[in-house]
Amino acid sequence: MKSTESADSAESSGSAGSAGSAESFSDADAGRGPGTLDMAGLSRILLGHAAFQYLNAACELELFELLRAEPDLDAEQVGAELGLAERATDILLLGCTALGLVTGNQGRYRVAAVVAELMATEDWRRFRDIVAFEQYVVYEGQADFTESLRTNSNVGLRRVPGTGVDLYRRLAQNPHLESVFYRYMRSWSELAHRHLVERLDWSDCAAVLDCGGGDAVNAIALARAQPRMRVTVLEIPATAPIAARRIAEAGLTERVSVAVGDMFTDPFPTGFDCVLFAHQMVIWTPEECTALLRKAHAALRPGGRVVLFNSMSHDEGDGPVVAALDSVYFAALPAEGGMIYPWSRHERNLRAAGFGRLHRIPCPGWTPHGILVGHRD
Repeated sequence: MKSTESADSAESSGSAGSAGSAESFSDADAGRGPGTLDMAGLSRILLGHAAFQYLNAACELELFELLRAEPDLDAEQVGAELGLAERATDILLLGCTALGLVTGNQGRYRVAAVVAELMATEDWRRFRDIVAFEQYVVYEGQADFTESLRTNSNVGLRRVPGTGVDLYRRLAQNPHLESVFYRYMRSWSELAHRHLVERLDWSDCAAVLDCGGGDAVNAIALARAQPRMRVTVLEIPATAPIAARRIAEAGLTERVSVAVGDMFTDPFPTGFDCVLFAHQMVIWTPEECTALLRKAHAALRPGGRVVLFNSMSHDEGDGPVVAALDSVYFAALPAEGGMIYPWSRHERNLRAAGFGRLHRIPCPGWTPHGILVGHRD
């Protein structure tokens, strides 16, 4: 499994985990030091919850779609098209213009360039799915962030109705939240798994175990890219039917299968060339991650590899900003552990589980993803 860059250079570079994209990150987010905060920036943090509500409202009301289809509408026309009263329209346009989501010129409005560029791609649907996830799944639980830090546990889970020690077991008891969550996970994966498919050479991996593979979005992408590959998705009983349905819809039931089980309490199936953890190692404590990696080590054939694919934070502990903000969710809600860990924390876990020859593969973009590969010698 060869990366598109030298394993030695990725391993030896102290800044490998800090790579960014000129298109997507500021210098601060690209690993060149934290930005300087002024009063305007501090105010945006202070009222950041309100800023997000403008974004969510604009998405739900389809303001962006309206202004893309009919640029240069005035406020009265916007209100009439959206079915909003004059005051409500004024509030919406005030916030969206002040935040730069739309632009105003002599009382007429257009979609901001960055939004218009995103809307011209399939990533706009994915972006909207992420907004809905933040609104309906994440937002309420973040009210317990401080208490979650005090207790080092996911106190925000109490905001999600139902029983179960983590979010995933409660989702099945909340059909709307479950739908929002899996649309988000599919979209988040689709935004990122092009790196997983393109930046690794999978040609020598005939059998892959996708641990906690959700609705099989990554397994399907890999199987489509690698016609010889067989992928087994290991998922809990509540999620396994969703994965099976997606696999059938993709026409891949002969090469992608579902193994039902709890990856913490049940043994892993064995005999794989690769074990994949996609968006998993950000959920659990380092001790739990190491335990999973030990099970992965046992599931691999000699010479096999484990692949960790998720968001990464800098080893220096100063960003990127998206990784820092996303850690609020992992602290407050899904399970009793987790954050967007730095590359070095994952490497410590891998070595403790018996893996060697580690190498990093940064994946530049506005989502701070990275790939970390370890080998069973």
